[in-house]
Amino acid sequence: MKRLAGKTALITGAARGIGLEFARAYAAEGARVAIGDINIEAARKAASGIGAAAVAVRLDVTDQTSIDAAVAEAGAALDGIDILINNAALFSAAPIAEITRADYDRLFAVNVAGTLFTMQAVAKAMIARGKGGKIINMASQAGRRGESLVAVYCATKAAVISLTQSAGLNLIAHGINVNAIAPGVVDGEHWDGVDAFFAKYEGKAPGQKKREVGEAVPYGRMGRATDLTGMAIFLATAEADYIVAQTYNVDGGNWMS
Repeated sequence: MKRLAGKTALITGAARGIGLEFARAYAAEGARVAIGDINIEAARKAASGIGAAAVAVRLDVTDQTSIDAAVAEAGAALDGIDILINNAALFSAAPIAEITRADYDRLFAVNVAGTLFTMQAVAKAMIARGKGGKIINMASQAGRRGESLVAVYCATKAAVISLTQSAGLNLIAHGINVNAIAPGVVDGEHWDGVDAFFAKYEGKAPGQKKREVGEAVPYGRMGRATDLTGMAIFLATAEADYIVAQTYNVDGGNWMS
């Protein structure tokens, strides 16, 4: 039997990258999924590629009206939401002396407030439904320690780990398990942008930083989105019912905790 048969999930930022890989993996395990993304056309294309098990909903995690509408739409389309993956996030880098308030506000609006208020909206729906649920937040190894050029992003992901702990302790009373995944360096199109930041601030050639971080991973390579799907599936199953408020490193050995 498929591990998520009969389950439903809303995944934010799922039109591409890690979120899309989660949606594909969930559908393969028998779940029906709502692809939440600010780019509704990309979300529809992603859902179409998965097939009948997927629907697309427009979701801007910085806008409460959009969050509430997307949760309601996904709930109606799927007959309730059993699982939420808070995946939508932004990255930025700059030396401390060059951080702008606009960049700070932008990252915290998506990575922290977006995670909190999407989690809140789905938790309310889960509580009203009375069947419990699973919430999986996407943290990062960057939330485990600061980095010289990545202060704001690291701070947002540290906040996600803390929110996961607090929400986990609070919502388990309603049968809702809240946990998180902390990836390391994951290859994908987003890394072109990350690499460009380091090329700018560290004077590296394009592609050099990406090669260096991949070689530094104890496992021997950068992660892939598919390396994260096993943990995302596990945390959504009954096998994880006794796991509360934890953040799991899936990073090839980069961080030990």
